Amino acid sequence: MKNEVRIIGGRWRRRKLRFPEAEGLRPTPDRVRETLFNWLRHDLEGARCLDLYAGSGALGFEAASRGAARVMQVESNPAAYAALEYNRGLLGALEVESIRADVARFLAGPAEAFDLVFLDPPFGQGLAVPTCVALETGGWLAPRAKIYLETERGAALEGLPPNWRLLRNGAAGDVAYYLYERTSEASP
Repeated sequence: MKNEVRIIGGRWRRRKLRFPEAEGLRPTPDRVRETLFNWLRHDLEGARCLDLYAGSGALGFEAASRGAARVMQVESNPAAYAALEYNRGLLGALEVESIRADVARFLAGPAEAFDLVFLDPPFGQGLAVPTCVALETGGWLAPRAKIYLETERGAALEGLPPNWRLLRNGAAGDVAYYLYERTSEASP
């Protein structure tokens, strides 16, 4: 089926999640997700995860499948949000919470610190850097948080928080992906 994604590892391994047709919704490819979760294999158990622009929910559900204690998925598209809720129920994923909200408005609200953030904004809208800055300045990141960022290949990333250290990166097709670690508090 065209609009489904498979969970790669953990307790829900091989389970398929369905998602609707929606403009800009493109799940992280299996190969990229496998690479990412190999990078994160020692960071998932008990982690608090934030999945922004959740879309199909592939990253958040994969994290929960592999032992994350809490996953908060934020999605503004009503049909995609409904699919997240449906898949959460299908899996019995009590550690996953879905929130229907615009990401910028959500990040302007009361913050809680997360250990791991998945950030896969719609391509071509220039949302990556402003969202990263809002995460850093808004109190959304634990002291040594890891941030996974997925963008279109060639996207400008000038202006990322200076206290983020690039750990790994790669590219597949039109997608570029990066794993950062927050190294200290940002300077005012």
